[in-house]
Amino acid sequence: MTHTRQPNNPTILQAGEELRTLRDLLRFAISYFNRSDLFLGHGLPSIYDEAAFLIMHTLHLSSDQLDLFMDATLTGSERDQVLRIIERRVSEKMPVAYLTHEAWLGDFNFYVDERVIIPRSFIAELLQDRLSPWVADPYDVNSALDLCTGSGCLAILLAHSFEQAQIDAVDISSDALDVASINIRNYDLTSRINLIHSDLFTTLQGKRYDLLISNPPYVNATSMAMLPEEYRHEPAIALAGGLDGLDVVHQILKEAADHLTEDGLLIMEIGHNQSEIEQAFPQLPCTWLETSAGSQFVLMIRRCDLPT
Repeated sequence: MTHTRQPNNPTILQAGEELRTLRDLLRFAISYFNRSDLFLGHGLPSIYDEAAFLIMHTLHLSSDQLDLFMDATLTGSERDQVLRIIERRVSEKMPVAYLTHEAWLGDFNFYVDERVIIPRSFIAELLQDRLSPWVADPYDVNSALDLCTGSGCLAILLAHSFEQAQIDAVDISSDALDVASINIRNYDLTSRINLIHSDLFTTLQGKRYDLLISNPPYVNATSMAMLPEEYRHEPAIALAGGLDGLDVVHQILKEAADHLTEDGLLIMEIGHNQSEIEQAFPQLPCTWLETSAGSQFVLMIRRCDLPT
């Protein structure tokens, strides 16, 4: 868990004495961020968006109210709170989602802290269309599994996309499941989403699902060693996939057929590992699903095509 610290750069509060309005603070934050070698990659697309979101969240204002309050004058204590969180973003390279304990996937927002990776998944895009056309009738999905659930974000999206489904959400990390339980309660889904502490399929013997989704750890060792500081705040267990990044992916592909119904589907995100998957499983008939970033990041395999 994170704790509020005094700024490492004491001059930021002194400089802040000349800032009066929200507009002043936003301009200051953008300039400070632009010269601070920050890495973006946790949901907000630009320095401007990060600065605006941090400021509005700290002031307990909705982001869509920015224009309304742009020329509002802040109190001294409000200004100091904003400057402290701006300084933490720079000095600690702390991702915005951890500073605010809030992350978004589409129209859904989730509580997050450093016990889970910050939600980001192309599977979330695919769930917006209920996996059409691969799932012909969403009401035929009666059971679903979210393997490596983390914050529970994809399990919650599953529940909204497939209204008849009972969902198991599995993670090896009890800390992650504690965070997932917060989000599941926030969405009033405790009766439909069952949290399970398990190393992949270990405690799921005999259970089968119409749909299995997973966004597992898939970062290879070389990439792990080169991660920007922002990513080092995230739990390594949720990112590191072994030497080639495919340790967990291999295990899922090996065992998934035993946990799918006859017409079941496996949907799995694999990062930049398409060529490695195709080389390791040349006979596996993967369907690569189209996302906003291309068709090389999420695979779909029918149960009948999986190794048994």
